[in-house]
Amino acid sequence: MANHLVRLSEYEARRTAAAVLESVPRRLQSASEEDEPPRWIADPVGLHGICAAAIERLIAWPAETPSLRLLADQTAKVLTGMTHALNGLALLVADPARPVPHRGSLVLRVPDWLPALVNAGRAFAAIGVVALFWIVTEWPSGAAAISFTAIIVILLSPRADQAYASGIAFLLGSLVNVVLTATIAFAVLPGSGAESFVAFSFIIGLCLVPIGALLAKARQPWQIGMFTAMTMTFMPLLAPTNQMVYNTVQFYNGTVAILAGIGVALLSFRLLPPLSPAYRARRLLALTLRDFRRLATGHTYRDWFGHIGGRLVTISDAATPLQRAQLLAALSVGSEIIQLRDSAHRFSLDTDLDPALAAVAQGQTASATAHLARLDAALAAQAATGPEMQTVLRARGSILLISETLAVHAIYFGSGTQG
Repeated sequence: MANHLVRLSEYEARRTAAAVLESVPRRLQSASEEDEPPRWIADPVGLHGICAAAIERLIAWPAETPSLRLLADQTAKVLTGMTHALNGLALLVADPARPVPHRGSLVLRVPDWLPALVNAGRAFAAIGVVALFWIVTEWPSGAAAISFTAIIVILLSPRADQAYASGIAFLLGSLVNVVLTATIAFAVLPGSGAESFVAFSFIIGLCLVPIGALLAKARQPWQIGMFTAMTMTFMPLLAPTNQMVYNTVQFYNGTVAILAGIGVALLSFRLLPPLSPAYRARRLLALTLRDFRRLATGHTYRDWFGHIGGRLVTISDAATPLQRAQLLAALSVGSEIIQLRDSAHRFSLDTDLDPALAAVAQGQTASATAHLARLDAALAAQAATGPEMQTVLRARGSILLISETLAVHAIYFGSGTQG
């Protein structure tokens, strides 16, 4: 919509936007920021119904030009997104009258397999090294070291570039816990006569309840990592038994195993670092462009919006606004190509569309735009009236969207080619 409106004169842009906004209820239009959250939370189902009615009006709206048809359809898509948000909000506020969610088949979507493969390789190497050391040395606490190596590597790997810093926080929390647990095991429990279950529970509760409360209130990443480590390592370090045994050798052996496992995991993040945010963003763009060109050549995707939308959601925070715009452009143009292909087949204009899509697949944006202009002329020559005319205008609106987006992002869509 922005790409299209910026190409119109200021008067024409205001006129067409105003014509479309007439079909959007006033309740969904501008409001003060202070009133916005309570208004949405108070009646999500009512707003959902208003959005659904507006979507129907926009789709059935008798537009007179491809420009108006394009803006009406894209506004309907915006409102469709709002209905999804309102549906989720109704679930969060436990509204009993919330709409029935859409039920579809589960589709496994992985935006990029490479980070997962790197994480798997790191986990395999780290756990394998500790297991080999355990076998060679016959270390009694080797199993505990393997467990904590696996826990840290698997738990923190999805955090990518923040994994190492989170691991350091986890290590610091474990070191603090060693001091705390040693104090409980060798200073508090032996002298307190805590042989009963109630007394023992009271003593460890004095430690675990405050730590759990601090974890619940933690907001900073280092706080979460530190208090999580303290809650996870307290009982393995204390190692309570039905008949308490205060064995310093056993305690320090278990402590070394836990700290060694954490240390190996941290070392693995240094030796096999996660992919950099900039590289992940470039790779997502390259994968999206490859899939986009496959779509143009006729490859069918079960859910194009979900396929590319997943990459848009998972792109790194370090990605530039241009990179995000390029992903969104590929998502939008791909959706319009799918729709335009159906319209061209309906009007027996496949031979006019195929050269344009071939040029898109080859990255020749100028040639693709020229072929799309000829297809637009062929659609304009169709003798259609009523609903059939709206179908023609909708197809011509798709051509507008594709042509204008290809022009704005010509470098991206033409990358790796001579066109």
